[in-house]
Amino acid sequence: MRPFAYVRAASVAEASRLLAKGSAAIAGGTDLLGLRKAHIAVPERLVDLTRIEGLRGCIRERGAGLRIGALTTLVELEESEALAKHLPIVREALADAATLQLRSMGTVGGNLLQRNRCWYFRDAAFPCWLKGGTRCFAAEGENVHHSVVGTDGGCVRAFPSDLAPALIAYDARVTLAGPRMRTTLLADLYTDPALRRREEHTIRPGEILTHVTIPDAALQRRGTYVKAMDRNAWSFALASVAAAARVRDGKLRDVRIVLGGIAPVPWRVEEAERLIDGEPYSDGLGEAAAEMLMRDAQPLKDNGYKIPLARELVRRALAGLAA
Repeated sequence: MRPFAYVRAASVAEASRLLAKGSAAIAGGTDLLGLRKAHIAVPERLVDLTRIEGLRGCIRERGAGLRIGALTTLVELEESEALAKHLPIVREALADAATLQLRSMGTVGGNLLQRNRCWYFRDAAFPCWLKGGTRCFAAEGENVHHSVVGTDGGCVRAFPSDLAPALIAYDARVTLAGPRMRTTLLADLYTDPALRRREEHTIRPGEILTHVTIPDAALQRRGTYVKAMDRNAWSFALASVAAAARVRDGKLRDVRIVLGGIAPVPWRVEEAERLIDGEPYSDGLGEAAAEMLMRDAQPLKDNGYKIPLARELVRRALAGLAA
């Protein structure tokens, strides 16, 4: 790795000031270390966030929803009694997300902001579009793990996080501290390649993700997370589905369906959610919603299998909610 400076921030305000041009934030470092070794990330200075107070843990406050600190590790999420009670989908989503060692180091903020796994992006020898080049090498290269929908922008990277779809299914919002404090929907944190922006997240210079909030109303939903991998455990999703709804008398209401692993961003089609909202659930209705979610799919030469796989996962997730 190239030489770099290191500084430990004592507060969010100090970290924001230090995150000037040429600096990068580090907490668990599970993704950043690999990017540095590959010379994809080459910050001149690392700003350590791990000693900042108030950015760990989960707390439920009446009227304010459930708040999850960005420095909370994935293992701490899995072991949290508050999450087990109010948001069990998170435990499902993290169960096969990574090895215990990685989950012990990786943080909520890092997981939500991790870079994509495209091997062309992560190889410094390939000047791909996302790194400022003129082409997406995966579009015509080896693309067995890449996207099948949402690829109109040219970059066919697949969204990697297991945690993000589960939180988006509960209308999660993220708070970003920096020169100005702002809150946005977690879904809006991610940048669609169709916008022709060469970054994966909408974080501005000097901003730090401090916490995630789930509103009280969303916590009334039942949720489930299903995932297909190319090995039995600890692998990125070939396709995943986070589904949530209020369930009564076999009907799903206030429905959310969010897919991972099949598009450059968490994939949601609200028309598919409206199709089943308030209707008596049936396999036929679930299949129709799955078809609607994947209707714009454009498979690449190696990944057409993802289309029927995603449809089946949607059907299973919705059937599980309605059961």
